Formats: sequence, structure tokens, C-alpha cells
Amino acid sequence: MNAVTETVAAEPVSGVEIFVPLNKLKKSPRNARKVPHGEAAIEALAASIQHKGMIQNLVVEPEVKADGTPTGCYFVTAGEGRRLAMLLRAKRKQIRKSEPVRCWLDTANDPAEVSLDENVTRTAMHPADQFERFAELSRDKGWGAEEIGARFGVSPEIVKRRLRLGAVSPKLMDVYRQDGLTLDQLAAFAITDDHARQEQVFENLSWNKEPWIIRRDLTASNVPASDRRAVFIGADAYVEAGGNVIRDLFTEDDGGFFEDAGLLDTLVVERLREIAGEVLAEGWKWAEASIDYPHGHGMRRYYPQHVALSDEDEARLSEAAEAHDALIEGYDSYEDMPEDVAAKAEALSDEIDAISAKRSAYDPAVIERGGVFVSLGSNGEVKIERGHVRAEDEPQPEAEPEDEGERASAEDGEAVEDDEDADEEEEVDEADPGKPISDSLIRDLTAHRTLGLRLALGEQHDMAMVALTHALVLDLFYHGFGKSCLTITAKSEDLTTHAEGIGDTKAGEALAARHNQWGAQLPDETADLWPFLVALDGDSRTALLAHCVSLTVNAVKVPWERSASRIEAAEGLAEAVDLDMTATWTATARSYFGRVTKAHIAQAVSEAVSSEAAERIVPMKKADMADAAEQLVAGTGWLPALLRTTEAEPEAVETENVAADEQPSEAEAPDTEAEAPDTEAQDVEDAMAQPTEAEADPSEPEPEDEDQSHYAVAAE
Repeated sequence: MNAVTETVAAEPVSGVEIFVPLNKLKKSPRNARKVPHGEAAIEALAASIQHKGMIQNLVVEPEVKADGTPTGCYFVTAGEGRRLAMLLRAKRKQIRKSEPVRCWLDTANDPAEVSLDENVTRTAMHPADQFERFAELSRDKGWGAEEIGARFGVSPEIVKRRLRLGAVSPKLMDVYRQDGLTLDQLAAFAITDDHARQEQVFENLSWNKEPWIIRRDLTASNVPASDRRAVFIGADAYVEAGGNVIRDLFTEDDGGFFEDAGLLDTLVVERLREIAGEVLAEGWKWAEASIDYPHGHGMRRYYPQHVALSDEDEARLSEAAEAHDALIEGYDSYEDMPEDVAAKAEALSDEIDAISAKRSAYDPAVIERGGVFVSLGSNGEVKIERGHVRAEDEPQPEAEPEDEGERASAEDGEAVEDDEDADEEEEVDEADPGKPISDSLIRDLTAHRTLGLRLALGEQHDMAMVALTHALVLDLFYHGFGKSCLTITAKSEDLTTHAEGIGDTKAGEALAARHNQWGAQLPDETADLWPFLVALDGDSRTALLAHCVSLTVNAVKVPWERSASRIEAAEGLAEAVDLDMTATWTATARSYFGRVTKAHIAQAVSEAVSSEAAERIVPMKKADMADAAEQLVAGTGWLPALLRTTEAEPEAVETENVAADEQPSEAEAPDTEAEAPDTEAQDVEDAMAQPTEAEADPSEPEPEDEDQSHYAVAAE
């Protein structure tokens, strides 16, 4: 190497190392890089120079005036990023603006070519080497993510990811070096530190090595952190109890996976029981805790009743509301307020809620004999359902007085039988007005009364609606306590016996909320129900009737029912209400794809996405294919045939062109190409149409009216 000079020669010689003050270095107009360096890149260079010095010299050429004389400044031909990094350090007072910078003077080569050469003729380090070197720095020097990040100008999060990648099995790292794995696939293996498990999953992978499949197989027995149980307990409490949370630094997975599902369930039940104990202290007779709400309990539920506030509470409520309104005036939300103002406003809001809650309370008699269900909601929130009374704890109704026609028991305890001809055969004691009339006469008179009611009710439409609503409400809210004079019985099919977890779905929770809203308004005693319904305004009464009628809908298709009329009626109802199941149901591996044949899965993907997408997943194993279908169909709004609402077909318009009517439609016309048998394609179709023992779900009969045409992969 040529001699180093510390001062710039009057006539600089090419090919020497010189030191130039930082403030004398300029960006070269002939620099090949036109897209500027990013902020992150400059930060990384500045950190590297700070900790390790200038590893590579800048290449410069002198700036000259028009007459060829030097200006004393230098253009940076190669190393503009390093120059900017030095300027950033000077701005931060880490070095002087005149800090000497080691440069290589080059006036022999074309500056534009030198700049291009530096950026083109170099080979970046393979990422695998980078990951392993980061791991060595952590292992050998004891540096943490913060220290390594500071030395290389990257965030600790990036360092953690590189360290995690560096900890992947060396066997898989070699596969990655040989392009047998992509970076995303390698990152998927990094979800666990168990090299044996990583290698086992790799060996068992089919041709499809999608990252999500790798993660799924590595965490098959784990619970995702987005699961309601994990949300309820939280990672900290789970780890404190001895559990392990598997973190994935490369995907947005809401916190990783909880490794021990059994431990998680135990923690959930224990916590729910603690909450049940707290609720039991309110005076309830019993409180049961379970992860799932027992929808089929069959108990009558009582709701809190309106209670007038005391004068003191009313006054304080008014004061708190006025103070709260004054505080929030001019602000759109608590986030816009100063912290002290927001704290006062929130405290007042809590006080208002606490006082307002006193407006409703359970009858002490209900609390004394009733109980509470404590369960977990679909989003991990605690659901406390108060006011349920077991049948044996219901108050026994008082004995009804004997009807006029009931016979008094004889002294020996035997009832006196009624004789239809007694009116003719018995001598009536005209002087005894207290003697009961015969049963036959009672039936005669009340039959006439029934006929009169039928005639009158048919002419008074509003009152007929009240009577119908009364009968339905008694069955659906009071569970048989109290009877209607209408021979109408409302039965609500328990859907939880047909579909697991259906009560915790979006639609299930919405229906339960609507039912509870009405239940809270109805009177406790059945004797008070009729006047309550009569007093309701027309719209409210119609809404209650609609809710009751909706609870009796049963469109469940069961294999043992031979008549199709009920399902046909359900289809007509779906058309009438414009039912759109995409609002409340989505096809997933659990809800659909994992419970049908591979042919049905392929058919669904073909309909929702494309036949090409279906062809790609056909070779997969059944479980992998179901998961892949879930990913592909997501967001398309695809529904299986049983959930689709058929649009009403317009009536055919008669035309005079009879000949045209006689022509087969495009759908009916024979396809001459299709008529030629393709035995290879047919073999594939037949194989797909027949479920194997592993694929068949014996508990799930194939729908009779489902489109049975199976998707087939065409032979090449």
C-alpha cells in the first residue's frame, strides 16, 4: 500500500490513502446510486462505525474549479452511505464536524464505474451465516439483543428474530443453505427450540411445506393465545402456574401458543369457581361454574325488576351526571382530555353506573331459591347468568278451588261418579241452590262459551295477536308454569344437541341477548302476563310475538325424518326473510372441511376460488387439505348448499316461438366431448367420491339434497 499522508497534497496522486475532514467531503454527482439510502441503513452504518470504526475506506476524487484548480473538497465516489452515517454522528455530537475521515484517492478510474462496481460486484452474506454469527455473539460474548442491536444499528426485536433463526436445527439450516427451505419456512420452524421436534415435523411434511402448515404441526397439541381460555387466564398467570408459552416472533399470532391445554383448562375452571363463590355470597342458593354455558338446562329464569332509587341516590345521581357532563364538554373522548380530567370523568362515570345499577334488583325470594351459571364467553369474558330456578325449587301453586261440577268425595273416600243421564234420572232438589250442576252440563255450557270466543276472537284481530303472544310467551319464558286457553304449544328445539358450541356463536349470542332483553321486561307471575301484554303498544307486542315465533323455527335436517315438507317450508321461510348465512357462519376446517370428503373440499374450493386452486390441494392429506381450503375460501362468502338461500325463480314467459321452446337449453344440451369417457379422470373422480375410513365421519350423514357432483382432477 502507498504511504499514508495526513495532509492533502497540492497535486494529489491517485492510489494513496489520505485523511480528509468530514466537512470537506461531498456527494459525488457521478454516484451510480440514485435511490437514496434509507434511514434504517444510515442508522446501522452509524452504529457500526461507532463501535468498530471505519472498516472500509471511502473512495474519493478531488473537486476542481472550472479552470482545473482544486477547491480543497472531495467528491465521495464510493461510500456515500458511510459519509451520511458520519454526518449523523457529528449531528449527535459524537464526533467533530471536521473529524478526519480515512479515504482512498482514485483519479485514474471513472468515478461512475467505480460507484457502480462497488454496488454490483459484491456478494451478500447468506442469511444462514448471518443468523449463526448473531447466535455466536450471544452465546460466546454473552451479549443480549439490546447490545447486539446497538452495535449493528438494528432494533432488539430484529436481533431476537435473528437469534431465534440462528437456534434452528443445524440440519434444517443446511437445508435452507441449499435452497431446500425458504426463509419463511425456516422462520416457521423457529416457533420451538426443540431440534428433534423440528426435524421430526420436517421429515413428516408432504410436498406442501407452507409456513402455516409447519406451525400447525409444531403446535398441534397447543392452545393459541387467541383462544378464549388463554385470553381469560393470560400468559403471566399461566406461566406462573408452571405453563410454557411458545412465542412466534415472525407472525402476528396474538402472543403464541399455550403448551399445556390440560393445565389451562384447570386454571380456567378454578378461576370460574372463585367467581362463582363471590356471586354465591350475594345470597343465591347455588352457583355452578363451567367453561361452556349449559344451554339445555331447562330451568325457568327470573329477571331483575325495576326498583325506585332513594331520594339520596336520585340527588347524587343528578349531581354526578351534571359534573360529568361539565367535565367532558368540548372533548370527543377521554383520550383527548388531560390525565387528571380524564381520571375524574371516569370516576364519575363509574359512580353513575353504580347508582343506576340500583334501579334493578332481583326479588329476594328468587335469590333465596335460585342460582347462577358462571361460564366463559366466546371472547374470553366471564358470563354470569343469574336468576335460574330449578324445577324442584319452584314455589308450589296453591290448590285450585274445585270446579262447580266436581263431585264431593263420599265419606268412605270414593268419588261420586257422574252419570250423563243423571239430569233425567235423578230428582233435583229445587230447594238446594248450593247443589253443584253436573259435569255434562258444564261441558255443554263451556263448549258454547268456547264457540263464542272463537267467533269473537276471529273478528278482533288485535286481541287474537295478544292471545297468541300470551300462549307462546307462557311456553317459551315460563316453561309450563301457567296455561293458555289456546291449544297452541310452542316448542323450541335445543340446537346444542345438534351442533357443539352453537350457543357461543355470533348468532347464538345475539339471539340469547334478545331473549334476555324481553325476559327482563316480563312480569314474574303468569297471572300478570295478560294485562302486561294488553298494555304493550302494538309495535312492541308485534316484536315480542316475532321473537317467540322465531324460537319455534326448526330447520334441522335429521336422517330419520322421511317427510320433506318441514325442510321445504324452511326453505320458503329463508327466501321470504332473505336469509344470508354469510353474516353468521364461515366455512372452516372445524365447521365444515374437516367433516366432509376430499371431493367435497375440492368442489368447494373450485366454486369459491378456482379449479386451479382446487387442483393444487387435491394431493394433500385430508387434514392438510381441510386447513388449506379454510385459508383459500376465507373472505369469499362461500356456503355449502344446505346453507344457501335459493332465489325465487321468475315465472316462465310464454312466447309464440314454440320451436324455440322445444330446443334444449345450454345446460340441457349434450356435451359431445363430455360423452367420450375419460377413464383416467373417472378413476380419480371415483376415488375422491368414496371416503376412506379415515375421512368418513360416521356421526355426520351425507346431506341428501347436497350437490353430489364430485370435483375431479382432469387427466393430463
